[in-house]
Amino acid sequence: MRGRRWSLLTERLYRVSIGHLPTPLEPLHRLSSLLGGPELWIKRDDQTGLATGGNKTRKLEFLVADALNHEADTLITCGAAQSNHARQTAAAAVKFGMACTLVLRGEEPPRAQGNLLLDRLLGAEVVWAGDEPLVERMEAVADDLRAQGRRPYVVPYGGSNPLGASGYVAAMEELLAQCAERGVRFDHIVLASSSGGTQAGLAVGARALGYEGHIIGISVDPRADRLRRTLADLATATADRLGLGLTFAPEDFDVEDRYLGGGYAVIGDLEREAIRTLARAEGVLLDPVYTGRAFGGLLGLIRRDAFGPQERVLFWHTGGIPGLFGFAEMLG
Repeated sequence: MRGRRWSLLTERLYRVSIGHLPTPLEPLHRLSSLLGGPELWIKRDDQTGLATGGNKTRKLEFLVADALNHEADTLITCGAAQSNHARQTAAAAVKFGMACTLVLRGEEPPRAQGNLLLDRLLGAEVVWAGDEPLVERMEAVADDLRAQGRRPYVVPYGGSNPLGASGYVAAMEELLAQCAERGVRFDHIVLASSSGGTQAGLAVGARALGYEGHIIGISVDPRADRLRRTLADLATATADRLGLGLTFAPEDFDVEDRYLGGGYAVIGDLEREAIRTLARAEGVLLDPVYTGRAFGGLLGLIRRDAFGPQERVLFWHTGGIPGLFGFAEMLG
């Protein structure tokens, strides 16, 4: 077996070291003052370090360990053309001497920008799925690789299965250790939520460790009812994988879907305002698809008086900075 164990909740799983952890926990003093409350903080998972970082790095620490234990020689995954997950998977493959195949939605664009440019620089093979269902095409590509004598390891969409979500069980443990060290407590945690692994993992860690605040997922794609079902199933399966004896129901999850705008990766005024607001107040950059929408949702919740002026709210930055360059024309 390869990899090593650390963190109490995930000690039964193997994990490789990829990310720069723990990531910084920082107060947003200027923005909090400009808004007149609540007290805002940020968890900087944009600084996990793997090819510009992001939340998928935490998931890949567990998924890559499993791939190595299965003696895989290739990582294969799927996503959108500007997938942050695909970019981090490609970088993880390089780090551990594996090939990488990415199955991406749509057709090849005339110019590689943003994450797609980084995929190319990292040496990933890119297969364009057109209108075919991504997961089906990915499985077919994996079968082709096996027929060639290769040993592919399929990393699920978004890295969101019980192994991947375990990265955010450990992340909650990391956060609460930082809180204890600094003498702070968060009433609310707000983050982007899509494939579900990040929010589900945080929920498992929160319940196991007794965190009593609210975790609010700002949906960037699925409707709330569908995402809640996904989260409940994934959190329960993750807790089972870790031997924690916890079960979850859809109503256990707080999901906001009123900020979906024109749909996935359709950049509007909400995202543009959020990106500029945080950049100009704190010098922190957001991406237009995930964190820009999630931070726009956070600003919307503040305007709706969802938080008391004295409450402490943490925004969990999940990365995605290369997306700024992939969607530059929509941000002008």
